[in-house]
Amino acid sequence: MSRASRELLPVATGTRIRTVLTGLLRPHRARALAALAALVAGAASGLLTAPLLGRIVDVVASRQGADAVTGPVLLLVVVALVQGVLAVLGAALVARVGESMLAELRERFVARALGLPLERIEEAGSGDLTSRVTADVQQVGEAVRDAVPRFAQAALIIALTLVGMAVLDWRFLVAALLAVPIQIATARWYLRRSGPIYAEQRRAGGAQQQQLLDTVGGAGTVRAFGLADTHSAKVRTRSEDVVRLALDVVRFQTRFFGRLNGAEFIGVAAVLAVGFWLVEDGTATIGTASAAALYFINLFGPINQVLFLLDIAQSATASLARIVGVADVAPEERPATPARPVDATVVTKDLGHSYVDGHPVLDGVDLRLEPGARVALVGASGAGKTTLAKLVAGVHRPTTGVVRIGGATLEDQGQDVVRETVALITQEVHVFAGPLAEDLRLARPDATDEQLRAALGVVEALEWVDALDQGLATVVGSGGYELTVVQAQQLALARLVLADRPVAVLDEATAEAGSAGSRVLERAALSALAGRTGLMVAHRLTQAATADQVVVLDAGRIVEQGTHADLVAAGGRYAALWSAWSDERDEPQPSS
Repeated sequence: MSRASRELLPVATGTRIRTVLTGLLRPHRARALAALAALVAGAASGLLTAPLLGRIVDVVASRQGADAVTGPVLLLVVVALVQGVLAVLGAALVARVGESMLAELRERFVARALGLPLERIEEAGSGDLTSRVTADVQQVGEAVRDAVPRFAQAALIIALTLVGMAVLDWRFLVAALLAVPIQIATARWYLRRSGPIYAEQRRAGGAQQQQLLDTVGGAGTVRAFGLADTHSAKVRTRSEDVVRLALDVVRFQTRFFGRLNGAEFIGVAAVLAVGFWLVEDGTATIGTASAAALYFINLFGPINQVLFLLDIAQSATASLARIVGVADVAPEERPATPARPVDATVVTKDLGHSYVDGHPVLDGVDLRLEPGARVALVGASGAGKTTLAKLVAGVHRPTTGVVRIGGATLEDQGQDVVRETVALITQEVHVFAGPLAEDLRLARPDATDEQLRAALGVVEALEWVDALDQGLATVVGSGGYELTVVQAQQLALARLVLADRPVAVLDEATAEAGSAGSRVLERAALSALAGRTGLMVAHRLTQAATADQVVVLDAGRIVEQGTHADLVAAGGRYAALWSAWSDERDEPQPSS
């Protein structure tokens, strides 16, 4: 399947993001208001610092005694304590609200992602989805925990400080506002350019991750077709895009802060000039002028923080748009009255599929699997084996023809019924972090330990599980006991036994294991398929030899079909494949 131009999952609009955030905030309005009140009170108390310092300057300038300084100093200590307590309280409440909203957003995202049509995920590539659930969620989480509280606090300090300057003398405020046009122009210049830059940076990161997944995950195919140089070039191009955009961001930020420094210089010069003029005129004291200068200098941090946090906000907004965008994917169509299969018969009629118009991967495939039969799909890479398997599993919708299970088409059954009927196991098995028993119970939540052990016994995994320090309670996956490729695949087959689906599709489920491991998995797969209708994409022809029927695909069409013995005796394409396979590995043919 060509992935030259993937159709990535959608990105939400600004209006959509605001709607989602408003809905998430609604249950936490009381706490949000309390957080705002605490932040306002903390910022207001901090405004007393500059006038108190100005008072100390006036005391020193007028040569008053040391006792005259004691009161302002004690008040400065009280102000610092009150401001600190209120700032911590406000930040904690903001973070609490933000974390609650983020938790709800994560739950919605995961629930929606799990319900996405599988075909849509394949169109976008798993890298697009995984980058959203990892890097994008992390970006938003960091913004909620750090940027949002700091932004709210800094914005309030700026607003109240300007009020304080006006209280000292309106002319100080006018002088301070001379810096505002430059700051506004800088902010507008920044906001116009930062959104697209960060959105492109996030997109490039997702594309790079997907290319790495395509290259590393398909390493065997890449090597087999001599595509190593081509894929290396693609990875290099994606990586160069990421580096180029990172350098663009650094240059962009440097220009941004350079303009802010210019605004600060103009503002300080204007406030000091006004202070000198007012003191000379007798309108203000040295302490008042000092307080005004301190007010403006103290604005450097909050203003730069607000404008710098716009950088984080833009990046977080771009990530948030990607997270919310997942919810805008059209849901799977569900029939009003789902049909249910009467048995485990699998039939395909005139089945065809194209990933790109005019280039069919499958064409006119007619196949029938009787209940309980095991059918192996054999053919060269690109013959259409995996596509046929995914059509039967309901991952893709056929371009032409139909797939029927138990007499009902997959469209009439709907995805909910199909998932209750068909289990798909591929060579890519995920081991969830946690106790081994809980990993198995994903397939059957109410399973007892005895049932788990029975399923493990079916796939020949019970011996190594019992050898673990804590048996079924052993923590596996990330941070725990790392399972081998064979053990992970046995775990997947044990889940198949526990889920007890009447139809199972195995897409090269033994491909990643070595020769000895493949033999173990082949036996485990046969045991797990007992009593089920099984469609196996055979990576090794020894697996095909154990099937009830072998179907040979070439260029999307069935060219041979029959038992292993009959096809070998016929001397056709399968016989040639079997002979080459046996000669290469010097393996005896199984008795038929």
